[in-house]
Amino acid sequence: MKIKDFPEDSRPREKLLKKGAENLSDPELLAILLRNGLGAKKGERGENAIELANRLINEHGLDKLSECSVKELRNINGIGKAKACQIFASFELNKRINQAKHPVKKISCAQDVFDLMHERLKDKKEEHFYVLMLDTKNNIIGEQLISKGILDASIIHPREVFKPAIKNSASKIIIVHNHPSGDPNPSGEDLEITEKLIKAGEELGIKVVDSVILGREKYWNWKDSKNS
Repeated sequence: MKIKDFPEDSRPREKLLKKGAENLSDPELLAILLRNGLGAKKGERGENAIELANRLINEHGLDKLSECSVKELRNINGIGKAKACQIFASFELNKRINQAKHPVKKISCAQDVFDLMHERLKDKKEEHFYVLMLDTKNNIIGEQLISKGILDASIIHPREVFKPAIKNSASKIIIVHNHPSGDPNPSGEDLEITEKLIKAGEELGIKVVDSVILGREKYWNWKDSKNS
């Protein structure tokens, strides 16, 4: 049954307008984003937008859908380029809204780094290595993505890390990366990279204040590990 054939007050869009979003189920809200369902093929029945939304949530869960890239979404039966972009953009906006509610402009501890970067990196499937640039009072004056993918000490060269810091006249930096596994505990490679960059910073006169690894719900940081 097509949604246009539903009673008017049962159609997701009309229901939202009359009763408010809080009265819609997750599939109904997702159906508004999808706009239409999956057309019938020979020997198969189609799905309206609510049925498609129900299937997506039952098979993947809202939390897993929010972690999918556009490419991964497009691999789901019934999700083409337009729907994939709509879903991805919606989840991305939600992440940015959550981050905007808790803006971090000054770094006083590793928790501040977690609050600043966690929402952005928690669902990434690859490791993202950032440098945060600070002034003498620990105010953030810039950030730079240095690499994306498996971290390798031979790839993370001090020149690439400190180049944006020098350009922005940073007094200090903090290096940050995520662990897609969700476990923030450092690998041997992580420790090697950190030690190499700390030494390079000492030679350049730009202090590496900390190295923070973000997991799914918690973090590890170099400074606290050395003081414990």
